[in-house]
Amino acid sequence: MTDSQPPRPTDRPFGPAFALAVRGLCPACGQGKMFARYLKPVQACAHCGQQWDVHQADDFPAYIVILLMGHILVPLMIEVNAAFAIPLGWQAAIWPTLAAILCAALIQPVKAAVIAFQWTRRMHGFT
Repeated sequence: MTDSQPPRPTDRPFGPAFALAVRGLCPACGQGKMFARYLKPVQACAHCGQQWDVHQADDFPAYIVILLMGHILVPLMIEVNAAFAIPLGWQAAIWPTLAAILCAALIQPVKAAVIAFQWTRRMHGFT
């Protein structure tokens, strides 16, 4: 006897939804856009009609980005400082600039992933 249940036809697997969302595509159909602006999701997908304005991502994407930044930048800073003798003035310009660029690049895909997760689990008004 197995403990696992066969997937229901209404189940939404997270993997494909995640892959579509981080590319800015609708996790439901893969055709429409997920964002109207940089961090503002569209009200509904233009292709399939899935509502995206019911999400409640709140500050969670920012927390994830902060966690990722710590795990990316701190080891990078340690290794660069061990390998090269970069003057402190240059480091004061390099690391905050790199952090800002990485944060700007990561926040939209992370928010899309959080919304896709909520959609796959039918949380916060997603049906």
